[in-house]
Amino acid sequence: MTAQHAEKTDNLSALAGKYLTFNLGEEGYGLEILKVQEIIGIQTITKIPRTPAYVKGVINLRGKVIPVVDLRLKFGMEEREFTRETCIIVVQVTRNDTSLVMGIIVDEVSEVLDISGDQIEAAPTLGTSVDTHFIMGMAKTESAVKILLDIDRVLSMEEIAALNNAG
Repeated sequence: MTAQHAEKTDNLSALAGKYLTFNLGEEGYGLEILKVQEIIGIQTITKIPRTPAYVKGVINLRGKVIPVVDLRLKFGMEEREFTRETCIIVVQVTRNDTSLVMGIIVDEVSEVLDISGDQIEAAPTLGTSVDTHFIMGMAKTESAVKILLDIDRVLSMEEIAALNNAG
C-alpha cells in the first residue's frame, strides 16, 4: 500500500460516524448529524426577489429568519411539488470565519445511520468539468449507496455571504 493510498484510507476512516440520510428523487444522501440542528415540515416561505431559483426564500424559525435552499434545484434536478414527506433540514454551515444557519429542502428524510470507515469510499473522479468538491465520500449501506455531502461546501463562499445578508 502506498503512503498516498494509506493517507486517503485514513481520511475516509475519519468520515465514520452518524449521518442523517435523506432522498432527492431516487438518490440517497447523508449529512453529518452534528451539522443538523432539526428537521421541520414545509412551512410558509417568504420569497426574496432577485435570488437564484434554488433559493426559495426565508422562514421564521422561532423568531429567527433563516434562508431556505431547495437542494433539488441547487443540484440541477427538476423542481418537484412538495409532498407530505418533503421537509426542511435546518443545518449549521461554516466556511472560513462565516457561520450560517439555513434550511435545505429535501424530498424525504430516511434515517440516522452509523456509518463505519470501511463502508466509505472516495467520491469517483468524473473529470475536471464536473464539480464534486462537496462530496465527502460514498457510503455503501446494506440497501444502497449514499452520497455523503459536505454541507459546508455545497454552497460557495459568495452564496453563503449572500444568504447571510438575506437572512
